[in-house]
Amino acid sequence: MDAPRTAVVFAGGDPPLPAYAALIPDDAIVIAADAGHDHALALGITAHRIVGDFDSADLEAVTTAVATGTELEEHPRDKNATDLELALLSALDLGVEEVLVVGGHGGRTDHFLANALALAMPELARMRIRAYLGDALVTVVHTAATITGRVGDICSLLAVGSPATDVSTTGLRFVLDRGELRPGSTLGMSNELVDETATVEVGSGTLLVVQPGWRS
Repeated sequence: MDAPRTAVVFAGGDPPLPAYAALIPDDAIVIAADAGHDHALALGITAHRIVGDFDSADLEAVTTAVATGTELEEHPRDKNATDLELALLSALDLGVEEVLVVGGHGGRTDHFLANALALAMPELARMRIRAYLGDALVTVVHTAATITGRVGDICSLLAVGSPATDVSTTGLRFVLDRGELRPGSTLGMSNELVDETATVEVGSGTLLVVQPGWRS
């Protein structure tokens, strides 16, 4: 069987917005990261695989899902990664090209920050990753990405891990032409779309492109 092209990963934290259910491709493989299984069920979506240590998911619902064919990937509680990171690595093992993360916002601040940083892991660079965190859309850029939205929407560019060099953009109010964004710098904050489609290219390094209030 050919590898699925797209995986949707449901993370824990606050429940995702109901509108996100309509964004999930019908042919995507659905992976739930622990309590993300509860969020998937709340949107009427069945997970193909559940990953985690199951310290926060509804265990009765997990048992029912496994009995009806959902695959279980169980990890010990004393593990070295968050459930979301494990779910992303599980998607990588499946050979998917694209990952949509739903959830992972709210809850513990350290979990939220760790999950946001996990999106940009170098090991995941061969997959295109977008994440719907609360009302924000986060796009991971290792080489290039197309950003869509409404004219005037905020679009912040944040370097992760190491400096992002040779950064070039189109369709944004503040244009970068082979510029550099460094981790911790706020230079890329609060840019704006001047077109419904923008592009972001990176020569080296990784960016998180954050669009708060996306489709709000």
